Amino acid sequence: MAPTRREFLKIAGVSAAGLLLPPLAVHAAAQTGKPATEVGPAQRRAFTAKRWAMAAVGGQCPAGCRDCIDACHSTHNVPAIGNPKDDVHWIGLERIERVFPAEAHPRLPESLKRLPVPVLCNHCENPPCVRVCPTKATFKRADGIVMMDYHRCIGCRFCMAACPYGARSMNYRDPRPFIRKPNPEFPTRTKGVVEKCNFCEERLARGVLPACVLACKEKALVFGDLEDPRSDIRTLLGKGLSIRRRPELGTGPQIYYLL
Repeated sequence: MAPTRREFLKIAGVSAAGLLLPPLAVHAAAQTGKPATEVGPAQRRAFTAKRWAMAAVGGQCPAGCRDCIDACHSTHNVPAIGNPKDDVHWIGLERIERVFPAEAHPRLPESLKRLPVPVLCNHCENPPCVRVCPTKATFKRADGIVMMDYHRCIGCRFCMAACPYGARSMNYRDPRPFIRKPNPEFPTRTKGVVEKCNFCEERLARGVLPACVLACKEKALVFGDLEDPRSDIRTLLGKGLSIRRRPELGTGPQIYYLL
């Protein structure tokens, strides 16, 4: 027997409510920076944030440790060319006197001078690289991640000249022969393309933290939503003084250092 008009409206109302539940769950996850757990399999593990940022805690890196570098570079098919002229890097370790030259002085303790600190793309609030790119190959997402579209990059290197942190690398040679064990889950690049750290955006989409963060046994890298007062990074930054690289340039770097 065909349903009455009242029964039909009840059925339609229940169906509409079911369709609305997944977007509401995704919206709730975006507000908290937590993975959405009440949505479908394709979306369930996604991490979202209003403003992604990272903090590096100085003094916790053991001498000679490269865990964060190795994890990042193997995950993203960064070539190991072995030639400083053609070097490609997403993350590296530098001595503090090179990272913060304005803070270096003759009376700086030797232990602090030798302190290795991680350096990577700062995912700036006002990225100069984005402003100068003629093809829009580099762009900033709503959550603050500064991205690279490898297919649109023409290799002009304007972004490299504009970046005050030296965070970008140019593939002067075909990088693929120098990738020891390619990761099939991330695209390889070609000669003439610029690349850099992307805050592991492809991992965040699966609900996985950046490779460098998970690889650090000393917990020297902390990642999270800077706009969420309950996030780990906000808790860490609230405990003491932190500094950023060359903030006087107005770029608004989103890598924080606690020394």
